[in-house]
Amino acid sequence: MMDNNNRWSLQGMTALVTGGARGIGFVFLLYATVEELASFGARIHVCDISETFLNQSLIEWEKKGFQVSGSVCDASSRPERETLMQTVSSLFGGKLNVLVNNVGAIRSKPTIEYTAEDFAFHISTNLESAYHFCQLSHPLLKASGYGSIVFMSSIAGVVSTSGGSIYSLTKGALNQLARNLACEWASDGIRANAVAPNLINTPLSQPFLDDLGLKDSLFSRTPLGRSGEPNEVASLVVFLCLPAASYITGQTICVC
Repeated sequence: MMDNNNRWSLQGMTALVTGGARGIGFVFLLYATVEELASFGARIHVCDISETFLNQSLIEWEKKGFQVSGSVCDASSRPERETLMQTVSSLFGGKLNVLVNNVGAIRSKPTIEYTAEDFAFHISTNLESAYHFCQLSHPLLKASGYGSIVFMSSIAGVVSTSGGSIYSLTKGALNQLARNLACEWASDGIRANAVAPNLINTPLSQPFLDDLGLKDSLFSRTPLGRSGEPNEVASLVVFLCLPAASYITGQTICVC
């Protein structure tokens, strides 16, 4: 049986965290998640579409002594996803312990105003990329003997909202994908869960927080009466990757 110290450590484990500067809120969650994983001892590879953000982050993480490498990748591009996974496989010796699917984007409009291009954009960025990353990562996760997939979902994929219907359906689909993979890949030693944040304090959420009427309405339906912080989401992501969470799979956990 694993001792308590190892149950609460990611020392010696490897992780891929996908990101996307298409939505600045997701960038903040990416940064917080990498910091949390690294603080628990994981060796991490991160990808982002923004070379500037990626390079700045890598410099900061190196100063903190974290083991983080990175690649520029447009996660909505199938060829670029395949190239990224070749890099990850080479870097980590054909094994991977953790996959955090953090790519995301949102165009908030009334449903009748969405175009075919809007629909394709959300599906390719939010859903297809995560699905394909799981397919590509499966042999590496299986080879590690201990695999954990975490999808960055949203409260919008759990409850109804008044706008952003395409975004919501992609997040609901990720929640279902977590359940499916939890059953299908359990025999391969792979767990899958989804994290569904509510309103998180990032620049993406600032317009909602600046509208005092809307802010009061949102907070009145939030048990803690405030917005969350990126590190509060990242803490749950990392917990789900720890050996201590080895019997938790197929779950969508709301952070609100």
